[in-house]
Amino acid sequence: MPGKDKEIVECYHCGDECLDELIVFDDKNFCCHGCKTVYEILKENDLCTYYDLDKNPGISLKSRDFDDKYAFLDNDEINKTLADYADEHRARFTFYIPAIHCSSCIWLLENLYQLKEGVANSRVNFVKKELLVDINTDEISLRELVEQLATLGYGPSINLDNKNQSRQKAHNRQIYLKIGVAGFAFGNIMLLSFPEYFGFEGLTDVRIQQFIKWLNLALSLPVVLYCSSEYYVSAYKGLKHKFINIDVPITIGIFALFGRSLYEVLMGLGPGYFDSLAGLLFFILIGKWFQNYTYEGLSFERDYKAYFPLAVNRQNGSGKESVLVSQLEVGDLIEVRNKEVIPADCTLQSNRANIDFSFVTGEADTVAKKNGDYVYAGGRQAGPAIWLKVEKTVSQSYLTQLWNNEAFLKHEHTEFESLVNRISKYFTFAVLFIATASLIGWAGTDLSTGIMAFISVLIVACPCALSLATPFTLGNTMRIFGRNKFYVKNTGAIEKMVNIDEVVFDKTGTITVNQASEISFESKMWNDHFALIAANMTRQSTHPTSQAIHKELGTDATIEFNRFE
Repeated sequence: MPGKDKEIVECYHCGDECLDELIVFDDKNFCCHGCKTVYEILKENDLCTYYDLDKNPGISLKSRDFDDKYAFLDNDEINKTLADYADEHRARFTFYIPAIHCSSCIWLLENLYQLKEGVANSRVNFVKKELLVDINTDEISLRELVEQLATLGYGPSINLDNKNQSRQKAHNRQIYLKIGVAGFAFGNIMLLSFPEYFGFEGLTDVRIQQFIKWLNLALSLPVVLYCSSEYYVSAYKGLKHKFINIDVPITIGIFALFGRSLYEVLMGLGPGYFDSLAGLLFFILIGKWFQNYTYEGLSFERDYKAYFPLAVNRQNGSGKESVLVSQLEVGDLIEVRNKEVIPADCTLQSNRANIDFSFVTGEADTVAKKNGDYVYAGGRQAGPAIWLKVEKTVSQSYLTQLWNNEAFLKHEHTEFESLVNRISKYFTFAVLFIATASLIGWAGTDLSTGIMAFISVLIVACPCALSLATPFTLGNTMRIFGRNKFYVKNTGAIEKMVNIDEVVFDKTGTITVNQASEISFESKMWNDHFALIAANMTRQSTHPTSQAIHKELGTDATIEFNRFE
């Protein structure tokens, strides 16, 4: 019929409107063949639970062409550069995936092994939007893996030039810039509002008062349009997927506060609340920066040295020097002794080595390496000391990732995290309900007061306090521990400390001082030859007692061992 509104049809997979094309399959509507293909893949592998976790959780695949886009990933050198670890049959990669945004994304990406043969395991770091994937290289190549991810709508962002550091720097630059803009606006609006605070507005010319009001309005615009943009985007994505997240009341509060202030200035009723608005965003952004800063350091990243070597021996001319692993540079020759962890990707300079990669792969069998072979960080030498040439600088985040390997973690949520998640689930609804009830309650008598009550509830009950509770609490706890030279593996360990009654140390050198040990030798067969053997045997070990013996013997002569257990 003429004038009848056209029915809006949403894509079952991504939620976009089917404007240019409508594909009906399995009684479901799709906006393009890409979305339909993803649905078919999930259905064939009995993974349609993906659609039960959220409405239209997928990523739109319109106008996406992957032909030869990832052909460069067939290059072996590029594979080696991108790999966290690789051997003849296995490889591990970490991808940054910007499209990760909800629980459905996590569920799908962590079920990759059911979608693509050859994927052994996959884990998502939601905070960093990273996906760690272990693959069997006999069954799937890096290019096939990336193309599969792109087909699902989760194409990784690949940058061969230290992508993690550049991305982190860009993110930090954005938050610093926003804090700077909000702080500048807040400070100047406060300064211009001093006459009002102290009741001196009657002493100034009316034209000056009007000018100050409009100047405050102008100063608040960058705060509202730029500094708050992340909250708008987050709230929009939540509402788009029929979910009210914690940023919705913040966004409503910002709009309501700015709208009320704009109304007062335009109607000549007052100066508005631009100072409160700028101050609110300034302190929220500081809290967000602290949250990011805390998350970066919470997973034991500040002191991974408790397991990994704090220092290694580096060749210095004809001798050796002990240097921090963080000071290693590409091309350095380093010595790794028995049971020590290799801190960076290297090539083997010794004739042979037996590397235990259980810390990386979970496999206990050692891998034999020969001179010139590439050895990945995280492996442990099982045998005599070896010499290696550093090929990549030390990655603290990668060593931390190994330390927090899933093999050492229990799949459980801490009590504190569970409490915060339970509260936050209902907090947003409660805030919106109370704010709306306040507006309705006052609307009959004084609409202006009702609006201010509505805004006040949203601002005073700002959910940022709840969202920042965990990182602020744990961050301060980590700071106190760190100040007292006490380091823990992760936040779960902090929470479990309240149940600890006694601590038992069972390792020489942990609480004892091996330098004070007295070394004596009692043997009728003892001679210089045995002393040379003993000195070289103890040189291979990092145990405090072995080091004390080696220091006492004090010989620089070396013997090469064929076998060491």
